[in-house]
Amino acid sequence: MKNEELKMTYCLAIHVEGGLVFCSDSRTNAGTDHVNTYSKMHDFAKPGERYFCLLSAGNLATTQVVMQRLRQDLETASARSLWTVKTLAEAADYVGWVNADTQRVQSSRDTANTVFEATFILGGQIAGEAPGIYMVYPQGNYIHESAEHPFLQIGEIKYGKPILDRVVQSGISLEMAARCALVSMNSTIRSNLTVGPPVELALYHNDAMEKGEYLSCSEDDCLYKSIADGWSAGLARALDELPHFPWEDAPL
Repeated sequence: MKNEELKMTYCLAIHVEGGLVFCSDSRTNAGTDHVNTYSKMHDFAKPGERYFCLLSAGNLATTQVVMQRLRQDLETASARSLWTVKTLAEAADYVGWVNADTQRVQSSRDTANTVFEATFILGGQIAGEAPGIYMVYPQGNYIHESAEHPFLQIGEIKYGKPILDRVVQSGISLEMAARCALVSMNSTIRSNLTVGPPVELALYHNDAMEKGEYLSCSEDDCLYKSIADGWSAGLARALDELPHFPWEDAPL
């Protein structure tokens, strides 16, 4: 049984030379009669020391419990937490362990064969280490982004991937990466009604150790709408400017 909730969201993170970009939708869907909004972007900051942003996809009950446990661990001095891990990789391993353990607990109490899987993107920076992004799978394992593939996606990824494949590379500016993220999100929303606004966008600048610029965009937000309309118009112009077939220019 596949986790359909995983397809009812779209989140992505991009790593460029200037920092990190995070983008997520806010729609949750438990059937046609129960559509709601819930933020899938969660951040943790210890100014001057470390910053983390977590994007979540999958079973809402699981993601809520995972976030609750991560925050509770911050208050317990003896616990392993996002404040005690020494590297981003260790942070990804810790989030993966909490995620897998939460699913085990949820499943042990379930009698309806519910799928409790959740997937996360973890990004951020710990002082003395370069920033980075990780995808944390339901089983607790994880992967890191690469220079050749400097972005990660979770949820309904296929509609928003083409612009990322064509445009995103580590040398583009943080702001251009953010615009690419919004176009990628808009393309997904236009193609899949289970993904929807508000759209959250956050930028992290290298060595800041705190969240940078942040936007929450409704469907009618002027900036979000201008970027989406500009992309559509640009695609139409580009298509019109492509080389013509030989018979198009032949005399009648």
